[in-house]
Parts: sequence; C-alpha cells; structure tokens
Amino acid sequence: MREMIYDRGYEISQEEREISPEEFRAKYTTQDGKADRRRMTFSTRPLPALISKVTPPASAAHPNPAPQVGTLWVEFVTETSVGVKTMRTFAQHLISHNFHTGILITAGGVTPAAVKVIPTVLPIVIETFVEQDLLVNITHHELVPKHVLLSFEEKAALLVRYRLRESQLPRIQIGDPVARYYGLRRTQVVKIIRRSETAGRYASYRWTV
Repeated sequence: MREMIYDRGYEISQEEREISPEEFRAKYTTQDGKADRRRMTFSTRPLPALISKVTPPASAAHPNPAPQVGTLWVEFVTETSVGVKTMRTFAQHLISHNFHTGILITAGGVTPAAVKVIPTVLPIVIETFVEQDLLVNITHHELVPKHVLLSFEEKAALLVRYRLRESQLPRIQIGDPVARYYGLRRTQVVKIIRRSETAGRYASYRWTV
C-alpha cells in the first residue's frame, strides 16, 4: 500500500516502503499474530513534484490556481462487505479533517448502496480497494510498462505538437488496474514508456476516461 502511495507522488519514507516481514509483524500485529488494521491507518501529503504536475496553469480568471491534490487518508477496515454506515463514517472523517482524498482498504467488497455515498462528498475523492488486490505490486510485472503522469503544460504541449484534441488520443479507462494504482483522474494524460528491440524504448500516450 505505502509503495503505491509513494509511486503516486506522496511522502512515504524509504523505511516505510521497505519494511521487512519481521518489522511489519512487530508493528502491525497483535500478540496472537493477527493483523491490527487500526495501526495501519495513516495520512500523508503530496510531494512538491506532484503538486506541480496537478496545478492548472495560471490565467487571467484564475491567477492563483489551487492544486488538484491535497492530504491523503488511508484506512483499513475488517468488514467483508462495507455498507452505507461505514462509508458515511469514513466520508465524514475526510470532511471533518479536511482531507482531499481518502482510500478505504476492505477485507471484502463494497455494497452498491455504499458506492452511492462516494459522489455525495465531491470534490473529496474516495477510492476503495480490496486488500487482496494490493498484495502484489502490479507495476513490477515485466509486462506492465512504465506510466508517467503528464502535467497540464506537458499535456498542452503534446496536443499542440501532434495537432490533436485530447479526445483523439488513445484512451485508458479509469477502472484499469494501472490507472487505479496511480489514482488517475478523468482527462489526465499518461505517458507510457515501453521497451523496443529496435528503438530501445518508445512512448505512447493515453487519455483517462
């Protein structure tokens, strides 16, 4: 989990990212060896590089644009099926503590009724993951190329260079596992760098929808 948050561009120390199984057990399990998910909860802030990437360019109408990112809250729950009550409690915590984004890690799934709570707290962003899906870092797989989020300026330069509208770019679905890993938002563009036997490597671009 912490590795994913770091890869998104948030503050996570090397010690936290590379914690050993022994250190994990000492820090996050009870005396009987069971995981204590309450201890796993944490918050973090975006690094300057991420803030720069997701801050819109200044304009006459908005001379001091706000970054489209902020503090992040990560919480683990033991319920096998997260319902409306748990989701509302989670959402209220984000609102009352002024978090920009919240990630809820569940032991099972989230009910359809609970999912409907998520858009009611916009512009606060709520993401949900099943714990099992985070046991392996999918971006380490040899078949998954490197993904790099473009800044507003880089996106604009790309469209000018190729004389395209953003909607003419190839697309990546917001529900794609890699898009979810990086927390991509709609209309963001990612640069995908692949290895090539002839060119060494080549880049393509995807528009998040």
